[in-house]
Amino acid sequence: MKTKPVLCAADVDAILAGARAEAVANGWAVTIAVADDGGHLLGLARLDGAAPLSSYIGPEKARTSALGRRESKVYEDIINQGRTAFLSAPMVQGMLEGGVPIVIDGQVIGAVGVSGVKSDQDAQIARAGITSWQASLA
Repeated sequence: MKTKPVLCAADVDAILAGARAEAVANGWAVTIAVADDGGHLLGLARLDGAAPLSSYIGPEKARTSALGRRESKVYEDIINQGRTAFLSAPMVQGMLEGGVPIVIDGQVIGAVGVSGVKSDQDAQIARAGITSWQASLA
C-alpha cells in the first residue's frame, strides 16, 4: 500500500494566511480557496472588497488545478490556442490562470485558487501562499 501526505486544517490555515498577506501587501481584494487533491474545498477566504463572483471562481480554479495536477493556466492556454472543444471537459470549470497545485515529494496533494485581480496576480497570490506554508515546514 502506498502512503501520501495530506493537507490538515493547520496547513490550510497557513496557506490562506500566506496568500492573504500577499494580497493585502499589494492592496488586492480577492477570494482565496484551498482544495484537497480531489478538488474538494478545504478553506476559503473572501477578503474585504472582493467581488461576490470571485467566491465561485476561486474554488473552481483550485478544483481544476487539483484534478488536472497542473496550473489552471495550462487549460486557458489550450483553449486560447484554438482547442475550444476543451470547454466541454467535465469537472473543470475554472480554466483560467490562478489555480496552482500544491506539490510535496512529487505528488499533488491539493491546490490553491485565487480570483479577483488580473490572472497573473491571482497566480502570484496562490504561489505566495504555498511558498509561505512550505517555508514554515522547513
